[in-house]
Amino acid sequence: MTAALDDLVEILDVEAIEVNIFRGRSPDEDLQRVFGGQVASQALVAAARTVDQGHVHSLHAYFLRPGDPTHPILYDVDRIRDGRSFTTRRVVAIQHGQAIFNLQASFHHEEPGLEYQLPMPDVPAPEELPGFKERMAPYRAQLGRWYDHPRAIDQRYVGPSPFERQGMYEQRQQVWLRADGELPEDPVLHACLVTYASDLSLLDSTLVPHGISWFDASVQMASLDHAMWFHRPFRADEWLLYDQETVSTSRARGLARGSIFSRDGRMVVSVVQEGLIRAVR
Repeated sequence: MTAALDDLVEILDVEAIEVNIFRGRSPDEDLQRVFGGQVASQALVAAARTVDQGHVHSLHAYFLRPGDPTHPILYDVDRIRDGRSFTTRRVVAIQHGQAIFNLQASFHHEEPGLEYQLPMPDVPAPEELPGFKERMAPYRAQLGRWYDHPRAIDQRYVGPSPFERQGMYEQRQQVWLRADGELPEDPVLHACLVTYASDLSLLDSTLVPHGISWFDASVQMASLDHAMWFHRPFRADEWLLYDQETVSTSRARGLARGSIFSRDGRMVVSVVQEGLIRAVR
């Protein structure tokens, strides 16, 4: 694994401090608030560590308050149900005595069933697309130290990058992604890393129909809720196509949905996210 990916895997390795209670920390970075994907993936790790059988098949989460990156986060797991086929967990993330995040996850003991999926879009291969530094080189001055910041997730935009979209009006955003290094054979870890990565770009897709780039200071954005359904096995260290589209933007909120495909065309995860999109002019 690269150093950045190794650090992320370590961040996701929440510490058990009591029965059903885990403690997570944030990376030592100059951030105003904790990244939502980090809280969601740490909460999923905490939930999974109380489950004896089955794999996560869905999660539903709400971002309640901004997380403080300078303090640990406590994850309180409620073992709602242990069934023969399905197991349900509720996780509340707590900081400074207040809930900052709530997640409910369901785990399914694998069984056979009917097979159908949406087709994978036809897009260029990730090797044909520039990596982050090559793509963002024209914006190095604006990005400052974040241009050279190590990244655990390799993301490659199929179309214009978020910095290039001013005045471009589209409905869809597509991103190839993978963990930047080889991971161990741990399905929970792979699910948690894709949970982390799923929050990196989906809400940004709600700006695409409006022709707004990341450099436009006229909007304020924050995740409100996040839902995922895990359909088929996958590896987070192999290329995955994240096909994203805007469903609706209104009343200072935007709703986007994404389909994640393995490189061989299997639809492995579905994602839906709503976020705040507030005009600040």
